[in-house]
Amino acid sequence: MKLLLTDSGVRNASILAALVDLLGKPIAEASALCIPTAGYGGQYGDPGGPWRFISGRSPSPMTELGWKSVGVLELTALPGIDKERWVSWVREADALLVNGGDALYLCHWMRESGLADLLPSLRDTVYVGLSAGSMVLTPRIGEDFVGWKPPIGDDSALGVVDFSIFPHLDSPDCPENTMAEAERWAAEIMGPAYAIDAQTAIKVTDSGVEVVSEGHWKLLNPAV
Repeated sequence: MKLLLTDSGVRNASILAALVDLLGKPIAEASALCIPTAGYGGQYGDPGGPWRFISGRSPSPMTELGWKSVGVLELTALPGIDKERWVSWVREADALLVNGGDALYLCHWMRESGLADLLPSLRDTVYVGLSAGSMVLTPRIGEDFVGWKPPIGDDSALGVVDFSIFPHLDSPDCPENTMAEAERWAAEIMGPAYAIDAQTAIKVTDSGVEVVSEGHWKLLNPAV
């Protein structure tokens, strides 16, 4: 699977170019499924957030990029649907666009729905994460970002990548997310981690990890 882990969606030309490169074709020729689930999970979650994400009216560009087609894959609905049906939908999509919100709520439903088990087999699919949609693929999110409490009771996520993510660095909407706070958080994570802002994404392929940025970011704990 090819990953584009963003802080705030496809916010600039560099991140857009990285997405097109991962797709291997123009966005206008690619189909996408958007996953709004994380938007319901956090303490500030409400029906408006997922609607804005799906409809392309969010300030974090994902669904409105000019895709050939966009469908909705709501993970909480999947346990009630024949698995062969929804797996075929996922396999036919060129990209999965994964909403922000609560990372551990999203992690829980990725596991419960079966999508987490399917991800390793999606070799040609491009996974585009937004905030929590990016953090869910990391080993840990850190206690600072725990909102919804998972049944397992800790901050562990899917561990698809071997680094953690501190999002919304220096964001006006998250004034507490300073570099000093990111460094304190990283010391508790005790593993490699990236602090990234709205103009930054992390591109992951078989060739390795590349930071795509027109803003600010920092690799923390690089020697661990």
